[in-house]
Amino acid sequence: MVAIKGRKTSSKNPPILSHEFVIQNHADIVSCVAMVFVVGLMVQVTSPWAYTFIALNHNVSSVINDDGSLPPQPIKYTTGWKDACAVFFYFLITIVMHAVIQEYIFDKLCKRYRLSKSKMSKFNESNQLLVFYAISFIWGCDIIYRDNLWSIMVDNVYPIPMSFSLKLYFIGQLAYWLHCYPELYFQRAKKEEMPRKIYLATLGLIFVLAAYIMNFQQIGVMLLTAHYASEALLHYSKLVHFSDRKDSVANLTYTCSKCVFLAARLIISFLAGFYFIAHLGGAKGEFNIAEGNFNIAPLRIAASFIVAFFQTYMIYTFYKFEKKRFGEIEVPVTKPKVVKQKPKKKEVIKKAASSEDDDADSDQARRKSLRARASTAKGTK
Repeated sequence: MVAIKGRKTSSKNPPILSHEFVIQNHADIVSCVAMVFVVGLMVQVTSPWAYTFIALNHNVSSVINDDGSLPPQPIKYTTGWKDACAVFFYFLITIVMHAVIQEYIFDKLCKRYRLSKSKMSKFNESNQLLVFYAISFIWGCDIIYRDNLWSIMVDNVYPIPMSFSLKLYFIGQLAYWLHCYPELYFQRAKKEEMPRKIYLATLGLIFVLAAYIMNFQQIGVMLLTAHYASEALLHYSKLVHFSDRKDSVANLTYTCSKCVFLAARLIISFLAGFYFIAHLGGAKGEFNIAEGNFNIAPLRIAASFIVAFFQTYMIYTFYKFEKKRFGEIEVPVTKPKVVKQKPKKKEVIKKAASSEDDDADSDQARRKSLRARASTAKGTK
């Protein structure tokens, strides 16, 4: 009997703990780590430890009169070292959420539009940033409205305790910008793209961290909301361009994004200058790191200058981009029309006369050749 060979099975699963395995399954791995904290919250022995990572800490008790005449005030929060634990936990959650959205939304959009590899990387980046900027913008507007943050421009009070939503907002911002660093590995970012992405993540992380530590959270969320509005519209215009829509729609969205971009730069510069120089200048208090009071003139002037400098730098880079963009547009070259001039009447007459002379000469030559043939024929006879 002939032995029947079995079918060779090729396993596409990469080896465990290899780079490809970690990249493909990083969402499952990170979610398992996050579940450790959730399970620890259910056990009485480990619940205080897990609570430090999951819940917000450093709350300030609200003051209520003994007679109960005033309703309970909402709990306010300050900053502290336990916030690093919360940032780490929500850093893990952000990685998982990014992987889920990437797999079930962004990848399907890429297949739908059939983008090339170069466009796919930019398309995914714009999608990711658009989702983050849009959520942050809506969340920031809700905080500004609910906490009535416009009143800080009138009341000379500093520092101001944070509400639950405001503190969670900054924890989420720090977690997002931190998650951008491992995402370079998980998303297989190219070497030429890494410096730009690292610069963007580092800049966002430094700004959010400085506003959070120095108790500038109220003005920080207002500046971030204005900035995220312009960035969200800019990335939306890029997505419209990648989706091969009509040129009129793409040009309209890009024009709107440019107007909002320039308006946001002016609004941010005005708010920062007014808050740091005019508002904090009238606030009482002395420099005290333990109490979180950083209201000193050099720091206020430096903060206002740094914000204005970055807004000016962004306008400058935007101007260079627009100049380069218009320079690359090829101006259509129109070939000059060659006008055929009609010959003059004299030239036509001369050409006709010369052609007649040529015909007469040819006829005479034919007659001479015929006579010569006839004479030669008689001589032979």
